[in-house]
Amino acid sequence: MMVPAPAQHINTPRPPAGSGVTHTVLALQDRRHQFSSDRMGLLLLLASTLLCGCIQSGIVASEDTSFKISSVTLTIEPAEEVPRNTNVTLRCQTKVLTSGSMALTRKYTIFKENRIVHTKMTESSDDVLYLLPEARVSNNGKYVCQLTIEGEALSSQPKKLKVMGLSKPTLHLNRTYLTEGDTVTATCSAPGETGVFGFYFYDDSVELGDVQTDSNRAQSTLHFTTLGPHRLHCFYTVDNMPVDVKSEESNEVIVTVRGLSIKPVLEISPENNVYEGDPLNISCRVETSGLNSENIEVYLSQDGNSRWLSMGKTNTKHRMTATGPQLTFECMMTMEHLKKSERRNVTVIELFSAPVLTMSPAEVFQEEPMTLTCRSEKVASEKLNRDELSYYLSSNQSFASNGSGVFKVKALKTDHICIAQARGIRKTSKVLKVHPKVAVSVPKISLQDKPILEQPFHVLCQSAVGSLPITYILYSNSTKLKETVVHLPNQTALFTVVIYNAKELGSYKCEARNGGKRMQSEELVISAIVPLSRPTLTVLPDLSDISEGDQLNLICAVNGTPPVTFRWYREGDKHPLRITTSAETFKDYEVAVVSKQHSGLYYCEAENRASIMVRSNPVDIDVRMALWKKAMIGGIVFLFILLVVTAGCVLHYRSKRGKRERAPELSVRSGVLW
Repeated sequence: MMVPAPAQHINTPRPPAGSGVTHTVLALQDRRHQFSSDRMGLLLLLASTLLCGCIQSGIVASEDTSFKISSVTLTIEPAEEVPRNTNVTLRCQTKVLTSGSMALTRKYTIFKENRIVHTKMTESSDDVLYLLPEARVSNNGKYVCQLTIEGEALSSQPKKLKVMGLSKPTLHLNRTYLTEGDTVTATCSAPGETGVFGFYFYDDSVELGDVQTDSNRAQSTLHFTTLGPHRLHCFYTVDNMPVDVKSEESNEVIVTVRGLSIKPVLEISPENNVYEGDPLNISCRVETSGLNSENIEVYLSQDGNSRWLSMGKTNTKHRMTATGPQLTFECMMTMEHLKKSERRNVTVIELFSAPVLTMSPAEVFQEEPMTLTCRSEKVASEKLNRDELSYYLSSNQSFASNGSGVFKVKALKTDHICIAQARGIRKTSKVLKVHPKVAVSVPKISLQDKPILEQPFHVLCQSAVGSLPITYILYSNSTKLKETVVHLPNQTALFTVVIYNAKELGSYKCEARNGGKRMQSEELVISAIVPLSRPTLTVLPDLSDISEGDQLNLICAVNGTPPVTFRWYREGDKHPLRITTSAETFKDYEVAVVSKQHSGLYYCEAENRASIMVRSNPVDIDVRMALWKKAMIGGIVFLFILLVVTAGCVLHYRSKRGKRERAPELSVRSGVLW
């Protein structure tokens, strides 16, 4: 930018001194000079500001720095595997390539197992250190250093730190002598350790409790359900992803638990020879031996029942009916943290066995009569007469009773159960599923392939309904040919048949059976299709007598089963001359008027339902010229010869006549000459 030149001072002539005008003029001139000076100062200030801005912009632009992060390296000092209490340093070294001298703002991030553990912002290129004084197992893991500059980031390869060794835990109890029902407070410590802990308290090999905490000590309130000495110890684990690290076991502390003279008493009456349906009286009480019974409660329960039978302060009772085969009762007392119980079993003799429901006959068809029998095989005869038993049959919402347990019903697809009852005891049989067979329907017999002579074809026999398995039998002219059994729904009775005699007219029937039911199909008559022989192509008239204008017949004949489809061809033509289907084994192709153009090689093809195409030998047809054309040509030749001979004769005659006429003339002329 151009800096403006300083303004020049212009000397203006002053008016003569001593007049008022002079003072006024001088005052105006001073003000004008002052205004000009102020304006010039403002212009200079503005110009210098712009110049400084441009200079500074030029400096910043000239100091714009580009960079590239070349590498980031993380090292663990003194080693990647160190003993406990070692001072560990994680050193992050970087290499950055720059094109300028400006300092770059660098962000260093240290990750442990993908979690940020340290961050530092700096403009220095010195190594970044992350210190782990007196390292512990909780410091174990994979570490990564990441450098970020202006949005561009690069991470180091992960390094794994492994700190070996945990301090031995210590176990302390607030007391070691207890009375039955008392509790003890146990404290387990991990001296000098850091991290997230799991503390576990054990009585020999039985775990008593655990505590999860981020403190290196934990407390747990323990109580014991058995008397005598208990050997307690503890250990801890440090959460170290992905596997926890376990410490050794602590010191052992022995706890002695003494019993109280208090116990539950369970009484059952009767206790022996108890039958189903007998009444039972059960009592649950506590013997306190003079102890304070204010905090005592008793509960009477039965195995298999989620609710207790009864409860009370120091005793309770319950009455019930015995059901077999075994009952187990428990009488439990509680007093603060103390729990004691007594259990007893009562064997219940079966009054009668669960009924068994059977059907006869074992196989039955729908709607046919059948018998259902309900019976309890075992009855305690010393306690119950069989006549006292009542039987009931339940079948799809229908209900029937019968003292004998024998029920006559129709065979239907349904489920049946029966109930035996006596003296208030009810027992149910297993479900009997009745699936009556469906009688086989009249089978349909059908031909599946073309019955070609001496070739196998298939006959299908199928019933629309019928319970499986179904036996199908194929007969030919009342003679049994084959038999097959269908066991699956998607299975079919498909018989393979071969006819060897063309004159044989097969009469086939199919029979279907399932159980005692049998049905026979209608008759299926099958005649074999005889494949065609090689056709013969006959030409009328005889090949030597074919002339233009004649009628030509090409007769194609075969041996085999009609209908037959015939085709006539002339070699060189793509399409057949004629196609026709005939109920006879021969057919002709007629050309009403032949010409020379009909000359050539001819053949025929034939096909029937055996789908085998047969072809004749080719026949060479040469159409000769018509007789009238030959006669006309002969006449024309004769006339031409006659005309030639006639013309020759005339010329010869004329030549001789001329000679005779000229001879006298010569004689006369000779005489004159003479």
